[in-house]
Amino acid sequence: MRISISHVAIRKGWLFKTTYYAVDLSVAFTHEETQIIRQRNLLKTKLLDRRPATARVDDRDEKFELRVEHLLTRQPDRFLCATPSKAKIYEDALLATLGQMKLWLEDNAEIGARRVVEI
Repeated sequence: MRISISHVAIRKGWLFKTTYYAVDLSVAFTHEETQIIRQRNLLKTKLLDRRPATARVDDRDEKFELRVEHLLTRQPDRFLCATPSKAKIYEDALLATLGQMKLWLEDNAEIGARRVVEI
């Protein structure tokens, strides 16, 4: 798995321009990881709950979830933050989540072996 994260400042708005700080995430999975995801039906698995700075109060939280299927498309995932600090905190959360995902994929590669434990 190869992860690429970049930060970009974006100005949005027509009349009242607001600056947002975008975090772009691209993930390139190996062929083996892609096969594990497809064979074990892990595409719909939620990785991260998040809410962008542009979200309205009445928006549903499910709309902003980061799922495995979003990362498998090889298109960058863009998330908008209100401040550079929040963008860096979000990047740390992404790296922690993707590190756990790597371990999780390795665990899903093979079934467990038989063990005998005496207590």
